[in-house]
Amino acid sequence: MNKKQNILIIGAGLCGSLLALRLGQRGYNVSVYEMRPDLRKVDISAGRSINLAFSDRGNKAMKLVGLEDQVKALCIPMNGRMIHDKHGNTFQSNYSGREHEYINSISRGDLNALLLNEAEKHENVNIHFNKKCKSVDFEKTTALFKDYHTKDEFIEDADIIIATDGAGSAMRKSYYLSKKFLFSFSQAYLTHGYKELSILPKPNGDYKTHKNALHIWPRGSFMLIALPNLDGSFTVTLFLSYDEGKYHFNNLINEDIVLEFFKEEFPDALALMPNLVDDFFKNPTAPLGTIKCSPWHYKGNTLLMGDAAHAIVPFYGQGMNASFEDVVEFDKVLEQNLNNWETTFKAYENSRKKDTDAIADLAIDNFHEMKGHVNKTVFQDKRKLEMALEKAFPNDYSSKYSLVTFNENIGYREAMLRGRAQDKAILNMLTDGIINANGELKDILEKVKQETEAILEDDRIAGLM
Repeated sequence: MNKKQNILIIGAGLCGSLLALRLGQRGYNVSVYEMRPDLRKVDISAGRSINLAFSDRGNKAMKLVGLEDQVKALCIPMNGRMIHDKHGNTFQSNYSGREHEYINSISRGDLNALLLNEAEKHENVNIHFNKKCKSVDFEKTTALFKDYHTKDEFIEDADIIIATDGAGSAMRKSYYLSKKFLFSFSQAYLTHGYKELSILPKPNGDYKTHKNALHIWPRGSFMLIALPNLDGSFTVTLFLSYDEGKYHFNNLINEDIVLEFFKEEFPDALALMPNLVDDFFKNPTAPLGTIKCSPWHYKGNTLLMGDAAHAIVPFYGQGMNASFEDVVEFDKVLEQNLNNWETTFKAYENSRKKDTDAIADLAIDNFHEMKGHVNKTVFQDKRKLEMALEKAFPNDYSSKYSLVTFNENIGYREAMLRGRAQDKAILNMLTDGIINANGELKDILEKVKQETEAILEDDRIAGLM
């Protein structure tokens, strides 16, 4: 494929800016159009998650583009979940029994700015802001934009167009509305939404609670989480039903009921949040949804990538990591030097879609785990046992969480299938008394392996693999 060809990228968020950087490094002529202002000049967070969980799959992409050290400087390690009960008691559940495995809290804005800066260092990459894509003519390979400043509409053409414009993708909408080819699309919302809040730093800039953990207040049907920021603050997110339960977003309509809710459910968090009411009524409530679609491409003209192709809910901390891994996997296909863009796009989707479908399903599973299961004794026993197995046999056992989060060289689907089988094996044997958290670890490992393989074999026979 001719590197003198012009590639148009719609969207300069995390996925789009990384893709622009990598294609720029490869020598392609790249133009990026972003509907928002330049985040390096204007604060545009507006209730979106201002920090994200960054882990090994995302770091694989940073290694690819040579930014691993620069990104590491933006990270705050989180070794595990700090669980808060209603009485203010806490306990930490580590993410792994291996000390070198942990996730990181990272600023969305700082990371995006770094990627934009690095992309713009390439003369063959040009980024344009305040240009909203209204539609894409995927047969002519043109996109219609509106300039927010001049209000003018204009058309840009290219040899190929790649849309990284998120869950509300204009190109995906054009695919769907055109009815010119068979395009499958699903959008499923949780009954819950989310609202961003904050714990501000102490006057001296210190953290008000433990820094190196992802804090969770699980309450069965809803939860609060908090991730640390470099300035000493925490970004807090409330996940709550819109209309079910004693408290829900539709009845939290005044200061008194919001304070009553937090006093009853999150008293220790409330003590750290004198700014709660201001945050609650200033920041929007947003929905949580999963998007799946196919095909991601139209012939050799256009391609969906990142959230535009596969938006997921945030409960596995893999949304950004999955989008970054998209770029890594796309780069692997480019390395094969296939005959044309259509063959390239088809090979990329064939290898990638099964994994993005899997992480979407896993993210929903983890929503139920985080808001309720972490408080159950059998789940806590399972986690203790898995931590002990990973610590004692670091090369022989990895939990489902570790397979997904820290084993970046296996696909999400493989991690899901093996991880679910392991979970089922351990929970069944704990419930039946075949194993217990205080048993001989080597014996337990062998039993877990045998039962896991038996479950996987049943899945194969049933055609589930």
